Amino acid sequence: MTGPKTVSFGYEDIPEDEKTARVGGVFSSVASKYDIMNDAMSGGMHRLWKDRFVRRVKPQEGESILDMAGGTGDIAFRMAEQGASVTVADINQDMLDVGVERAMERGHDSLVWSRQNAEELTFPSRSFDAYTIAFGIRNVTRIDRALAEAHRVLKFGGRFFCLEFSTTTWPGFKDVYDVYSHKIMPQMGKVIAQDEDSYRYLAESIRRFPPMPKFESMIRAAGFTQTRVEPILGGAVAIHSGWKT
Repeated sequence: MTGPKTVSFGYEDIPEDEKTARVGGVFSSVASKYDIMNDAMSGGMHRLWKDRFVRRVKPQEGESILDMAGGTGDIAFRMAEQGASVTVADINQDMLDVGVERAMERGHDSLVWSRQNAEELTFPSRSFDAYTIAFGIRNVTRIDRALAEAHRVLKFGGRFFCLEFSTTTWPGFKDVYDVYSHKIMPQMGKVIAQDEDSYRYLAESIRRFPPMPKFESMIRAAGFTQTRVEPILGGAVAIHSGWKT
């Protein structure tokens, strides 16, 4: 007799039906300090990665784009400035609340904000010209379902873009990065966000995420064609893309 199916929560394996709530707790805890911590942890480099990501997406005037796990609006703001109509979706209301507040401060009044589960989107099929997700898919319980939903809601000819942490292949840097992720990142979370445990989970979740070739194969399995992987820092971060044909 087999027990309940388990999934990773950092280095811990937990029942599949518990992960969504556990991850929700993490992001509710870090929401108010999320952007400050991104700057601190990456030395501001996350801004450059996101700029590069949006250049690859090439948002166009009048396009309809779904930015999944878009919480605080970083990607959506950049795409809206290019004239795209952007729907920001996130499963976590606390993250969305931070994003709405930031949008009001910046005068971005055209964005649509929607609480959504990436695995069970409420949007009709073939609704969007592009689907983006940045630093969010590794926190999804069933990644294959989220990819299938991304494919479903895209129009034919629509494009999928994912920015996500991965495992660097650079010799030497990998060891340094491992020490930074497991030792320094949680301590920064403790000092800046008063939350060491959440940032320990976030560091561990990167290590449990599929390596670049495996994740690319998952994107293809969801039905996407012309898939591509663009490593950054040897794969510490990667831009994955594919098309719905």
